[in-house]
Parts: sequence; structure tokens; C-alpha cells
Amino acid sequence: MKFIDVEGHWAKDAVNDMGSRMVINGVNKEEFNPNADITRSEFAAIIVRGLGLKPEEGQSSFDDVGSEDWYNTYFETAYSNGLIQGFEDGEFRPNDHITREQAMVIIAKAMNITGLQADTSSSSLNNFKDRSSVSEWAEQSVAQCMGAGLVSGRTSTEIAPKANVSRAEAAKLVQALLSKSNLDKPVKKPSSFRKKAFLMYAQQGIIFTMKSGM
Repeated sequence: MKFIDVEGHWAKDAVNDMGSRMVINGVNKEEFNPNADITRSEFAAIIVRGLGLKPEEGQSSFDDVGSEDWYNTYFETAYSNGLIQGFEDGEFRPNDHITREQAMVIIAKAMNITGLQADTSSSSLNNFKDRSSVSEWAEQSVAQCMGAGLVSGRTSTEIAPKANVSRAEAAKLVQALLSKSNLDKPVKKPSSFRKKAFLMYAQQGIIFTMKSGM
């Protein structure tokens, strides 16, 4: 799959790769709108698809999400797998744009599922002048994502934790998670998670580059 509006874009390869694997969707059949901010619901959905988790039916776990909403099955899957929690008031705020630190908290939890290890020392954030703007609840996750090489600063000196994540950045982030977790490379003896992911991808008709020998 190739989106016409990412030609020449820095995230072109990631967007088209994730699009061809049905992890991300365009705004229509030809366009992705890469520079638009991504919502919390859209981000949760691509994490679930990226991990190959089967969407679960059920009553919503969040006060502002209805069972008829398109993203409810993705939320329930993410919630049951410990990927999302929502806010203290019981809401998830699905249509809000997701910030970089919020996204990194979810990605860090996804790393626990894929088995990707990283240095979680917060000292890795010392080189960024806006380190103090990282929320306390997100600090370890931000350090974990950066330690794994999944995320870099917005600049060489700024993390920009409160900035929104663009659709292009989300595609690149999920691609990096899968790549660093060796979920996009052939292996002879895949882990139990890789076996489950392979089966989920196969059920969804997604091409997955895993050799036989499971």
C-alpha cells in the first residue's frame, strides 16, 4: 500500500509499511494525512493491530466510551492486556490528541508484552533541557522508550513530552517497536508471543515474515 501524500515525507517508508500490513489506516484510500495529530483512540487501535491482538467484544471499561463506538473493541483489548488505563475520572477521552509522554507510557507497556528490554534509568534524560516537564508518572516509560531506541527527542535538547504525536510519528513508533522486538524478521524458534502474533496476523490476512518451525 502506498499513500500519495507521503511521497517525499520523512516517514514515507514507515507509513507505507504499516499501511501494507494493515496496522494503520488512511483518511481515505489514497491519503494518510501524516502531519495531523493522532487521537488517543486511533493510537490505541494501531497498537492493538501492531501487536496482532484480537479485538475483544464487551461492555466498555470507560465512562465516555460506548459499546457501539468503533474503537471500543480495541480499548477493551488494550485494557485487558494492560496497555491502557484511562484517567482517574473513569474516562479515556478517545477524541483527545495523544501526547508524546502518554504514547510512550503505552509503548513501554507494549514492550513488556513483546519482551523488548531497555535501560530504564532516568539518567538518560539528563541531556534534555526540558526533562523537568516530563510527568512523574511517565518518567520511567519515557526513559524506557528512549533507552530502547524507539523514541528520540523532538530536538537534540528537547523531549517535548506534552507535544502531540502526529500520525506519521505514530506509524514510525509502532514500526520501530515491531522491528526492535524482532517481530518483522524471520526466526527459527519464535517466542510464545511471536507464535500468538503470527496466528493473529494470519487470521486477519496480514503478511508476516516468519519462517516455518513454530
